[in-house]
Amino acid sequence: MSKGWFKINRQVKPTRRRSLLSRLQPKRSFNPKATPKIIEFAVVGDSHVGYGNSSSIFSKLLPKVVSSGNKKFIIFGGDNTQAGANHGNNADAYYTDFKNTVTSTLGSIPYKASIGNWEASTQSLFTTYLGAVAGKLNFPGTQAKVKYVWLDCALGKFTPASLSLLRNLDDQHYYIIDFHWPLKVSGITVDPSHVLSAAETSKFFAAIPTKVRDNVLAIFTHHGHKFYRKLNNIYPGYTKTKFFVCGCSGDYKCKPNGERGYYNGTLTINGATFSVDAFKVSVT
Repeated sequence: MSKGWFKINRQVKPTRRRSLLSRLQPKRSFNPKATPKIIEFAVVGDSHVGYGNSSSIFSKLLPKVVSSGNKKFIIFGGDNTQAGANHGNNADAYYTDFKNTVTSTLGSIPYKASIGNWEASTQSLFTTYLGAVAGKLNFPGTQAKVKYVWLDCALGKFTPASLSLLRNLDDQHYYIIDFHWPLKVSGITVDPSHVLSAAETSKFFAAIPTKVRDNVLAIFTHHGHKFYRKLNNIYPGYTKTKFFVCGCSGDYKCKPNGERGYYNGTLTINGATFSVDAFKVSVT
């Protein structure tokens, strides 16, 4: 042992000695990768409560939605009720039925419903029971970094208010968007009568500021009574956005196999990277 070390060892107090030694030792860098945060949600479309046996089917399907995983948010994609049938004479009862099933099943899980074509003629009742027909809110669990946007295209055209919402999106947030009618994207196989026109589709995409395009994580649509997903290049300039169709949670079965179900969705936050995916869950 050197004389220099012996001198330090005798004259320096133990606490100061440890501090001195820690400064003399090389520092180790330890930067573990952050664990990705995964937020589970579900997307339910076209429950059509009030049509056929839809009420019973929906009331049996929704508990399966909630009990699968740890859902933090539920999206209902329009035609939640068959409110416009019979000139809307039974609309109040249908909305009451839907709302009671949702609130009793979801408990404290937040949700938002878009408006569909079967609800368009009863918009005032829709608003009373299910809130605004278009809007934006913080997606649960994201510290306001991700916004949920729902739009009104119930009659096959986006309302001016909906297009205005899109024009005012900023590039400081990420977005998950929902509305009832599917867009006419490249390769879509949904019945053409249940897809927005090319002109209306162009209005939608053109309304989103160019700098926001990569921040649109996913677009969920319904109405087509089919499960369909396209995971990239859904439209020129939209290379990263994912596009989904689902609409079979009531007595309208999905084509071509006659299945019913919903989407289990995941929003993954990994550092500065945000991504969404969703997978079909069939319910017999």
